[in-house]
Amino acid sequence: MTTEHDVTTATAPASGRGAAQPLLDVRNLEVTYASGAAAVRGVDLTVDAGRKLGVAGESGCGKSTLALALLRLLPAGTRVTGEILLDGEDVLTMKWGRVRAVRWAGASIVFQGAMHSLNAVHKIGDQIAEPILLHKKATQAGARKKARELLEHVGLPGARADAYPHELSGGQRQRVMIAMALACDPRLIIADEPTTALDVMIQAQILRLIEQLVAEQDLGLVMISHDLAVLADTCDRLAVMYAGRVVEEGPARDVYERAQHPYGKALSAAFPRIGDAGSRFAPRGLPGDPPDPSALPAGCTFHPRCPVALDVCGTEDQSLRAAAPAHLAACVHVGSPVPQQAPAAAEGAP
Repeated sequence: MTTEHDVTTATAPASGRGAAQPLLDVRNLEVTYASGAAAVRGVDLTVDAGRKLGVAGESGCGKSTLALALLRLLPAGTRVTGEILLDGEDVLTMKWGRVRAVRWAGASIVFQGAMHSLNAVHKIGDQIAEPILLHKKATQAGARKKARELLEHVGLPGARADAYPHELSGGQRQRVMIAMALACDPRLIIADEPTTALDVMIQAQILRLIEQLVAEQDLGLVMISHDLAVLADTCDRLAVMYAGRVVEEGPARDVYERAQHPYGKALSAAFPRIGDAGSRFAPRGLPGDPPDPSALPAGCTFHPRCPVALDVCGTEDQSLRAAAPAHLAACVHVGSPVPQQAPAAAEGAP
């Protein structure tokens, strides 16, 4: 658990916003670990109530760091700058008592790997009831009753409140995590790879459950995954992160099917499409790995792996630019004709 002085923050005062302000408004967020690793670099994102934002990318691209930064759950010595406005209130400038209240009543997180997040020696009903007792000032009986109601709301019998985590299946434990995230009626849910460890049938059930809860309760959702297909089916908008930056953002289905950034195209192509013989018999991947965040390459950080990189990509970074209506991409090939010069070879390409 962090303390009030664990994370160094430097922010500008939040500007006044009208009634139409987003539920979550992230502005120029930068996260640098004590090691010097720049894990998140200049990220801007918004989520409205009742809307779902997907965040995609390989491991090491900054997705989970972004999720932790939203509720100041980063380790000691981490430097965070920018603004994280939740209902217009900057999380980074909140006093510590306010942060603790916001973590459950304002926003909550569903972590990946429910077995690692649940306490093995406590009944699940007690674990769901704990934040209710802390934040809602409920009685023991009232909190237990609410825990059973939440379990039923996510498709589990209320009697399972007396079970221990090891007595439940993987899908049931993930439902418990969602019930716990809903315990204090938050406005925003942050789901970090919530279905990674589940089989495809249970994964589909959990995704439908999350969609239903967002619609019924007018919640905002930030869903993190490496799987563009899952995010395209679940979310309204999709942001693709690489080396700590958003390199593409747009309508989720549009980004998945018509990605404009070479990295977005590579992620989309990594998942074969049913009925597409080309992707089935000639699956595509991407050579190499994301760069070390403490030693980022000059220019566009993707250029060492990019199959269409130009000489300029090694010296000049690219900012997001319009690729299509409501669709942005940070690539030299977007928004202007492709220069007539031979592309540089990608490192590690066959």
